[in-house]
Amino acid sequence: MPAHTIHPASAPLTGRIAVPGDKSISHRALMFAGLAVGRSTISGLLEGEDVLATAAAMRAFGAHVERGDEGTWIVEGAGLGSLLDPAGALDMGNSGTSTRLLMGLVASHGIHATFIGDASLSRRPMERVMTPLARMGADISASPGGTLPLMMRGALPAVPIRYRLPVPSAQVKSAVLLAGLNTPGITQVIEPVATRDHTERMLEGFGARLEIDEEDGAGGKERVIGVHGEADLAPLDVTVPGDPSAAAFFMVAASIVPGSDLAIENVGMNPTRAGLVEALRAMGADITETNPREVGGEPVADLRVRHAALSGADIDPALAPAMIDEFPALFVAAAFAQGTTTTAGLEELRVKESDRLAAMAAALTLAGARVTEREDGLVIHGTGGDPLPGTPKGAAVATRLDHRIAMSMAVAGLASREGVTLDDAAPIATSFPGFMNLLEQAALETPL
Repeated sequence: MPAHTIHPASAPLTGRIAVPGDKSISHRALMFAGLAVGRSTISGLLEGEDVLATAAAMRAFGAHVERGDEGTWIVEGAGLGSLLDPAGALDMGNSGTSTRLLMGLVASHGIHATFIGDASLSRRPMERVMTPLARMGADISASPGGTLPLMMRGALPAVPIRYRLPVPSAQVKSAVLLAGLNTPGITQVIEPVATRDHTERMLEGFGARLEIDEEDGAGGKERVIGVHGEADLAPLDVTVPGDPSAAAFFMVAASIVPGSDLAIENVGMNPTRAGLVEALRAMGADITETNPREVGGEPVADLRVRHAALSGADIDPALAPAMIDEFPALFVAAAFAQGTTTTAGLEELRVKESDRLAAMAAALTLAGARVTEREDGLVIHGTGGDPLPGTPKGAAVATRLDHRIAMSMAVAGLASREGVTLDDAAPIATSFPGFMNLLEQAALETPL
């Protein structure tokens, strides 16, 4: 795809917008509905490439998955314990979530599956999921470095385990819990640091029996999640809230484009995902939650974000699990703050769709920001609210096949003098189709 330039905003971001459905919840809704016996409906599903890869995989496992009228998805489950051998390799595209969670499903079914992905996903490590699933009895053969392509045969029956996460990871936790669904006995995951809990909330909604407790660990209280195996999942009608990771880009855009006053509707406010709101508020952002409510077991609110003078801050590393995907957007906010923003404890960002620390350091530097890259974070010296210069003529940000790098730097372009050019905007479609159109819409809306 040719380079794409995001020009400076010609007007403030105003009016009301709605972001696509939450990607994490969309993945899980398709998987769990595909394991239930009976018909589930899913409203508000994110129809990006990553989620569609999950839908295709569940069809390959024997579930009937189709898009109904007006965007509602209908799933007739294959039934837990009744998954079929896929006829061919499962192409996960760019979706690490699909890959790791579906590996959990395969691990406790006596089926064989091969996982493949695009160039970016094929560089991402899978050992962190392979290790506990192998302990449960799964036979896994990966490419050198523990990457895709990867072949596995599930164990039937699998062995329940008690597994302590060596690093915080909702994907690893979820993979083990999903393997535990079809495993006799109780499978437990111990979390020294709490991660997003969409899996636990939704599994209980589908009828799984979970036990969630706390116990004393070396570093304090640890969360213990146990799932009772050989579960019977019942169908459920799911309404997917707006994705806070998608809303993140508009929260930052409205904060840094002068005069902006933007309402973002129906945003999931799960406390394990709301770290960016806390971090931006610590920097002086003007973000108000209105109409708080619960949708499908998840807290939801509308957010009103107004332009504000941001100040640099030391971001608490403890916030990282609750905003790990939102750091690229936060780095952009920091580039426009008064003073210095320091982040640490972000080694996880080096093994995302790209090395997001290196990618964002290079991208922001190219656009004129002052950035120091450290092993576990970035130090960003802000402009004090002045526009960034933008990318030099003939130069383009290397998005590295990473949708969040592309979207973050698009937001930076709105508050630049000369615009920001991306080498490729195509990766945005993996998680947020219509992102560019929505950015333009927000700049053309009638003020609130």
